[in-house]
This record gives sequence, C-alpha cells and structure tokens, in this order.
Amino acid sequence: MSGKPTIVLVHGFWGGAAHWAKTIVELSRKGYTDLKAVEVPLTSLADDVARTRKMIEQAPGPVLLVGHSYGGAVITEAGTHDKVVGLVYIAAFAPDSGESPGGITQEHPPVAVPNLAPDSDGYLWLKPDKFHESFCQDLSADEGLVMGVTQKAPLASTFGDAISKPAWKSKPSWYQISAQDRMIAPENQQRMSARMNPKKTITLEASHASLASQPAQVAGLIDEAAKALS
Repeated sequence: MSGKPTIVLVHGFWGGAAHWAKTIVELSRKGYTDLKAVEVPLTSLADDVARTRKMIEQAPGPVLLVGHSYGGAVITEAGTHDKVVGLVYIAAFAPDSGESPGGITQEHPPVAVPNLAPDSDGYLWLKPDKFHESFCQDLSADEGLVMGVTQKAPLASTFGDAISKPAWKSKPSWYQISAQDRMIAPENQQRMSARMNPKKTITLEASHASLASQPAQVAGLIDEAAKALS
C-alpha cells in the first residue's frame, strides 16, 4: 500500500461525530486530508455497522478504522470489509465473537454506572448533571455541560448486541487505554487490548473522552498506525 489511507472515525454512545473535533484538527495538521467521521444511529449494532460500511465503500482506497468507546464494537464488526487495512481503538470496546459491550461491562462495572438513566422509550441516557464527572472530567465544566446537553443516547438494547467475527483477529490493531476512565473500566480495556496482541498500546492519564482531552496523543497513535500501513 502506498500513500495515506482514508481515516474513518466512529463515535460511541452518548456522543456524535463531533466528539472527534479536536482529533480531526490534529490529524489535518499532520497532513491527512481524507478524513471521514461517521454519524451512526446508535439503534443497534447491525444498523451502526451498516452505516459504517457504507462510508467504507465510499472511500477511494484502503481504510483505517478508528473507534471510540462503543465505536470499537462497531469497527470490530465492520472491519472485516476488504477495504479495511487496520483498526485503532480509543478507550474502546473490542469484543470477541459472541461478546457484547454489555457483557464486557458487567465483568468490571465502571464508576459511572449509577449515573445511567433509561427513559420510557428504551433509550439509555447519561444524566446531564453527571455527564462531566462521568464522561469527561478532564475537560472544562463548560465542555462537559455542552457534551451532556447534546448527548446522543443509544437504544439500551444495543448494549446486548454481540459480535459475530471480530476484525482484530485478522487485521493489525492499535489500542489506547484511558487510565482514569469512568465509563469503560480500565481493567476491561487492559484485558481487551492485551488479547488482541496489538501493534502498539499506549496508556493515557485521561478520562473516557481522551479523543477530546488529549487529541494530540490520540492523533499521534492514529498517525503511527497509518504510517505503518502505508
């Protein structure tokens, strides 16, 4: 492979494509011009994978998939697409075959579990007044306020959707652990990253929102992966 791959960014629960804003700026400064941020519906793993695969198919050449949080489960399933040459996990779920984000979460429940609130329509919210302390405690209170108010809640049933064939078993992978994560327990991140035998793992003293609080380091790992694949 010659040249830079298309970088496709996949967000997780309680956010949208704009959660990648600061990382996108850092990648642009590094010379990446073919950047895509998928807006997934968060209605089911199948729906989210289908939307991501459409974006992959629109890319002119090879694709590096990057997933944050639940987006890691999406890239794990979508990454078997022939165009995908590598995977980068940012404080993300990396389930094995038959595993779901919900099942993994139960192994080591994260600190912020009590701050989740289902509504009468089946959506699972992160309580807005608890969003800052739960999701992004290393960002400013103003940023936490905006993230909390503009959050995109998933259908709670999506937590239970299991992976069929994990792409990390056949594609090179990279992983960033957030040591101060209150949404996905660091112990779960360490276990998931270790078993995939990644090309590189980095640990940041960051919240779950490392893509926003430490975008230079996150973009640096993505850049390293892209260069290794070029």
